[in-house]
Amino acid sequence: MAEAPATFRRPETGVLSRTPRAVGLLGIGWYFAASIVGGIAGGLLLDGWLDTKPAFTLLGLFAGLALAFYGGYKLLMQVMSKPGREEDA
Repeated sequence: MAEAPATFRRPETGVLSRTPRAVGLLGIGWYFAASIVGGIAGGLLLDGWLDTKPAFTLLGLFAGLALAFYGGYKLLMQVMSKPGREEDA
C-alpha cells in the first residue's frame, strides 16, 4: 500500500485557494448582521422595560450600525491583507 505524502500542499490557484478568504468574508457578513440585530434587540428590550418606545430601539439600531461598520472594516482589512492573493502575483 502506498504511503501518503508527508505534507499536503494546497493548490495555489482555483477554488481551494480562495476558500479561507471566502470564509472570512462570510464571517464579516455574519458580524454585520449580528451587530445590527443585536443592537435592535437590545433596544427593544430596553424600550419594553423602561416604556420609552422607540428611543432605545433607534439608539440600538445606530449603535449596531456603527459597531458593524467599524468592526467590519477592521475584519475586512485583516482578511484582505492575507498573503496569497492571485491578483498580486
